[in-house]
Amino acid sequence: MAGFIAIVNDNTDFLDLMRELLEGEGYRAKTYKVANAAYQELKEDRPGLIIVDIRMETPESGWQLIELLRLNPETRPTPIIVCSADAHALHGRAAHLRERDCDVLQKPFDLDDLLAKVASALALPPT
Repeated sequence: MAGFIAIVNDNTDFLDLMRELLEGEGYRAKTYKVANAAYQELKEDRPGLIIVDIRMETPESGWQLIELLRLNPETRPTPIIVCSADAHALHGRAAHLRERDCDVLQKPFDLDDLLAKVASALALPPT
């Protein structure tokens, strides 16, 4: 398998689509529907990449998850792609996301853009 990807989103249809899409590309994907519960599981599962929406159970759920992941030394280096339709929040907090080394993919997105960001995030750093 090319890599293990976690997808955190409260939309079941989106989760199913993303899992099928990524698995079709050779990745192993696991979905998490509740941001508040996902943090503990992500610490244990240790994905190579996390794709997270910012608006889930509450408008702040995704933001809080990102903060927790970045504050924990074990999860801090894990690449995060923020995938959201909330263009206003993505643009308004762009500097905040850059400071936390998060990439952004605005919905709706092009499949090739998603796959390029995934491949880039999972690429091994040069030795």
